[in-house]
Amino acid sequence: MNRVTNSSKIGGNLKTVDDSHSKIRKELLSKMDESGLVKHHLKTMFTSGMGFFTDAYDLFVIGVVIALLTPIWHLTTYQIAILGSTSLIAAALGAFIFGKAADVFGRKTIYGIEVIILTVAAIGSAFSQSILQLIVWRFILGIGIGGDYPISAVIMSEYSNRKDRGKLVSLVFSFQGLGMIAGPIAAVLILYLGVPHALAWRILLGLGALPAASVIYLRRMIKETPHFSLSAAGDPEAAAHAVKDITGTLIPVKKNGKSFKLKTKVSDLFRYPNNIRLLGTAGSWFLLDWAFYGNSISWPLVMKSFLPHATFLQGLMASAAVFVIFAAPFYFVAAFNMDKLGRKTIQTLGFVGMALAYLVISLTSWFGFALAAIPFLFVFGLSYVFTEFGPNTTTFVYPSEVFPTPLRGFGDGISAGFGKIGAFIGTFLFPFLLAEAKIPGTFAILASISILGAFLTLTCLPEPKNVSLAEVSEENQYLEDSHSTQASFEMVS
Repeated sequence: MNRVTNSSKIGGNLKTVDDSHSKIRKELLSKMDESGLVKHHLKTMFTSGMGFFTDAYDLFVIGVVIALLTPIWHLTTYQIAILGSTSLIAAALGAFIFGKAADVFGRKTIYGIEVIILTVAAIGSAFSQSILQLIVWRFILGIGIGGDYPISAVIMSEYSNRKDRGKLVSLVFSFQGLGMIAGPIAAVLILYLGVPHALAWRILLGLGALPAASVIYLRRMIKETPHFSLSAAGDPEAAAHAVKDITGTLIPVKKNGKSFKLKTKVSDLFRYPNNIRLLGTAGSWFLLDWAFYGNSISWPLVMKSFLPHATFLQGLMASAAVFVIFAAPFYFVAAFNMDKLGRKTIQTLGFVGMALAYLVISLTSWFGFALAAIPFLFVFGLSYVFTEFGPNTTTFVYPSEVFPTPLRGFGDGISAGFGKIGAFIGTFLFPFLLAEAKIPGTFAILASISILGAFLTLTCLPEPKNVSLAEVSEENQYLEDSHSTQASFEMVS
């Protein structure tokens, strides 16, 4: 049994520097970083990803529901705007709350609560009897959606190995692509079967409860991540057992006295370099979601502008085709290239590609050369290619990597929260912009937003590919002295 402890007098005060903690930390984290891709990674990815399937389904199906409900409940433009965007502003609040809670109480403690909220709120939405009730339930639903973003991303990131981290976190988010197409496809099937519109919208909202409920148990059973156990909770024994689930080997560690934690304060999140990174992650996510959610949730309005004579079902089928062909596959293309091309390259090129697609739509409409239906669908579809193989995926990955472990949940929560604020603004304003600025002005604004996103990416964000979380987050600078004057660890040989 070997004990390594180094104590020295500094300025008359006893300062305990725990060399063995550094050795334990390095060995535990490097074992996980250098492991191969194993079953535990895939199980965690599925458990996290099903939440994002639900999030996407719930967020994007509301566009179809609004189209069905408008003539039934005689919705006004303001009611449409509020109903379409209320879950997004609630998601911002949920991301802030759950992100911070994950750093205070731990990832495991609160994981699963968000999908319970999603399940209850989906059922409540389906049984709403008035527009006010539906808005309230959509707000509650948004809290759960927002909470899912930082918790799932951080858990997957902190359980991943170094070489596959970008791919695994991206695959969690890729379930959003499946959820996006599930809504229109479900709507097409239900309407094709002749289900009355007054019942169809309730079925569509209620279906969101199923995938959320399916992973409640799995999420509650997941262990605390090794990074949080070690660096935030100061519990190397728990970290060792979590690493064993991945590597199959238990590194024997015995805690002796109080443990050594990374010495961070919440204010450190707003100091260099974390503040610049936060500007990059939160700012680019804000801009992406403003552009992305605005035209995605208001897709029926866009289709009506370009296909004025199409029936509702025809427009729905066209939107489903765009999502299936141009959107969903490129989540996975992004995932399997994330650790090859890198986050920064994919995000920058994606923003630029979005800007070009939006600009083509704007300029052709501006000069009176309105795109025919097929060319429009192709160009608009290309904007989705660059969105999914670009910032819609990378803005989810980035904040789960670039902040120190004790601040990672809150940093991710702030980033996701600002993303949903952008989504709220984009969704709320889109119907008004389309009415006032028409297609040319609306898409020119989206192009400008995308260019600004590329600029923030280039100037504020590092490249985390194939780099350990400890290194990319620069958290080792917080490895100072113990909070306790009596702290030591033993590695059992």
